[in-house]
Amino acid sequence: MKLFFIISSLILSQFTFAQVVSPKAEVWSLQDCITYAIENNITIKDAALDKSQADVDYFEAKSSRLPNLFGSASQSFTNGNSIDPITSDYVTDQIYSTNVGLYSSVTLFQGNQINNQIAQNELLVNQSQFLKEEAKNNIILSVLENYLQVLHAKEGITIAENNLKSTEQEVQRAKARLDAGTIALSDYTEAQSQAATNKYALINAKNTYQQYIIALKQLLELNPTQDIEIEPLNDDTDYAAILLDKVAIYNKALGILPEVNASNIAIEASEKDLDIAKGGYLPTLSLTSSLGTGYTSIADNTFSDQFDVNFNQRIGLSLNIPIFNRNATKAAVQTAEINIEKAQIDKQTTEKEIYLKVETAYQNALSAQEQLVAAESSVEAAKQSYELAQKKYELGGLSTTDLVISQNTYTSAQQDYLQAKYLNILYHQLLEFYQGNAITL
Repeated sequence: MKLFFIISSLILSQFTFAQVVSPKAEVWSLQDCITYAIENNITIKDAALDKSQADVDYFEAKSSRLPNLFGSASQSFTNGNSIDPITSDYVTDQIYSTNVGLYSSVTLFQGNQINNQIAQNELLVNQSQFLKEEAKNNIILSVLENYLQVLHAKEGITIAENNLKSTEQEVQRAKARLDAGTIALSDYTEAQSQAATNKYALINAKNTYQQYIIALKQLLELNPTQDIEIEPLNDDTDYAAILLDKVAIYNKALGILPEVNASNIAIEASEKDLDIAKGGYLPTLSLTSSLGTGYTSIADNTFSDQFDVNFNQRIGLSLNIPIFNRNATKAAVQTAEINIEKAQIDKQTTEKEIYLKVETAYQNALSAQEQLVAAESSVEAAKQSYELAQKKYELGGLSTTDLVISQNTYTSAQQDYLQAKYLNILYHQLLEFYQGNAITL
């Protein structure tokens, strides 16, 4: 028994020490979450890498204007009848030969394909920047939504805790009244059942809160073991006013959202692709040059003398005129024309999606405002009704079942108010975002 006491004391002291030294969860504001997500979210990092790849492709396209330069060296042995690779004489002998050279070529004209390719890659660089901004915006909106869900769930825990506390007190009162013989056993068990239901609701509310915390930490790319707390809302902020109509908000969104600019650039890039394809009908003119020298074993001169004597230079022009390439160029032109039409359709789709988002946010914002006003009245009425029911119950003028019904009505009103409150905030912030304004709580 003494040994058990000692072991229990050690475990308890270690647990207490662990509780003392565990770090307090860091409190994050919405701006903290947005800033951290922009810097660390892997979706944004992936979009940034796409931008870097577009920069590399643009650099490569510009470099295609430059001449290339490469060298070669070869050593060979020939036996029997052959042509000397250096002197071009016909000989019958064993020949050891060495050849070295430098070669270069530059494209002077290629149907303007090089210039069009450079212009297209420059467009794609700009497009990748807009796509990166779009990815950033999507993460910002996801952080906003998850942040509000966390706050909603946290307030839900408070409601569940208050309900459980009230029902536990009611169980105690019911037990006292049962012992006094003023209520039936069924009334007491009804109170116990409601307490168990509220305890289950509290557990579920805490689990919901943790699920939203996990989702938020995923967006922030935080370590799974890191604990965070969310900064509460400033209740003094007014989210009621919507100053612009949905058409004005939509027109503003078209002018500022990066996906619209990205779709416009996609059309321009497709048009450049058509110019590149049409360049295949035109001839290609290239300038070539080389320097070379060599050594052969059948000559009497020394190695160094032969390298000096055999040194040669060459420069030339090469013209490649397309006559028939099995309709490859024609097919490329038709494909480019199809891609232009597809890019135009994609732009229309993007604009439709933006209008749907604005329209949905606008209608939901109006609905949430009305629901919030109604929910405020409903909560106040349900609260007064529940408080009155509690007093009646204490005086024995109300059954446990009626008290439970009154409490459930009050709880439902509180939950409806919370939902309307946070939906109103969410859709108000979405409308602010579509107008180019900063998201602030």
